[in-house]
Amino acid sequence: MGRFDHRKATVKVQIKDVAGNPLKNTEIRAEQKTHKFLFGCGAFDTMGVVMPDDLPPFPGADPEAMKKMKASAKERMEKFVKLFNYGTIPFYWGGYERKEGEPNQKITMAEAQWLNDHGITVKGHPLCWHTACANWLMEYSNEQILEKQLARIHRDVSAFKGLVNMWDVINEVVIMPVFDKYDNAITRICKEYGRFRLVKEVFEAAKAENPSATLLINDFNTSQSYEILVEGLLEMGVPISAIGIQSHQHQGYWGLEKINEVLTRFEHFGIPIHFTENTLISGDIMPAYIEDLNDWQVDEWPSTPDGLERQAREVSEMYTELFAHPLVEAITTWDLTDGKWLKAPSGVLTVDNKEKPVYDALMGLIHGEWETKENFVTDENGYVTITGFKGEYEVSANGKTAKVSLFESSDDIVVVTM
Repeated sequence: MGRFDHRKATVKVQIKDVAGNPLKNTEIRAEQKTHKFLFGCGAFDTMGVVMPDDLPPFPGADPEAMKKMKASAKERMEKFVKLFNYGTIPFYWGGYERKEGEPNQKITMAEAQWLNDHGITVKGHPLCWHTACANWLMEYSNEQILEKQLARIHRDVSAFKGLVNMWDVINEVVIMPVFDKYDNAITRICKEYGRFRLVKEVFEAAKAENPSATLLINDFNTSQSYEILVEGLLEMGVPISAIGIQSHQHQGYWGLEKINEVLTRFEHFGIPIHFTENTLISGDIMPAYIEDLNDWQVDEWPSTPDGLERQAREVSEMYTELFAHPLVEAITTWDLTDGKWLKAPSGVLTVDNKEKPVYDALMGLIHGEWETKENFVTDENGYVTITGFKGEYEVSANGKTAKVSLFESSDDIVVVTM
């Protein structure tokens, strides 16, 4: 059995012409058009694409600079959709609703719509998090904060249903009640009500508004503490669709040993695993003594020739290992371009939108090795058996085309008319 056979499906197809006659002994071409597996990236730059042209510039901003920014965002996102089929957009409460009752819904809805229009599955990130929280929540009692948190989830999951059907429901809950960098509303309620109650309530609120949505718990803490938390939540019946694993590797590549250690820790739950935030550096590695990545503040963080090659090699190895694991359903490269978080050279594009070696390496995997494009020949009765990576296909013969889905292997015969 091949390493990626579980990523493939087999269907038997009968090809007929419009009169119903089988196309016998005919060569057909099957080309994969979409992947079932989610190859993702942070899609924050979508905002620059959908920003209205007549929007007043930010205070002090040069209108010409704003035009260049939009053009650059458009170029980046064109390269995004060539490579990825899955994007994460921001719902950080502090930025999404700077003033209570005035969420930035219009622009965010336009982002989600643009991505959907380009065939990109969209995830919202996050619905509940202690960092980047709304400051105005601090005016309220803990009981009121919880009420407003749940109301926010009901409002946003409902409003975006159909465009955003996947959510990081709660982010970094292992550290949430003991977070001490600064006071915030969500740490307050997590400390008072406990992790288990808070997670249960936010998941139930999201589930109530979109029962078919994919709902994730997400954390950078990949230790036994997270495993114990997930185990307890599942025993309580919390509707966790997938376990989110962050893998920000600013201090060096995890390597196959740690990747498999983490997979082993969470695979026994038997539910999907998403690697939600993956960063690997194409420059000098952050020193090991830094405990909180946010504490590493530098004026610039350039790529190096060795780093560019290393990033491409390590990302390829990590993606291959994860793609081979049957429970992993999604991998998200966190930064589309360099310099986005902590000025790190962690993107697949440079700051001026040039494709890095890692972009080419991922293109070679996602749309090369892991994408099926093959010729087949029908038999005397017009039958052909197609095996390929799971997704949507276009089959063509004699200048005509039709669509075929390969998501699960089936003994049923698919009849295609061309």
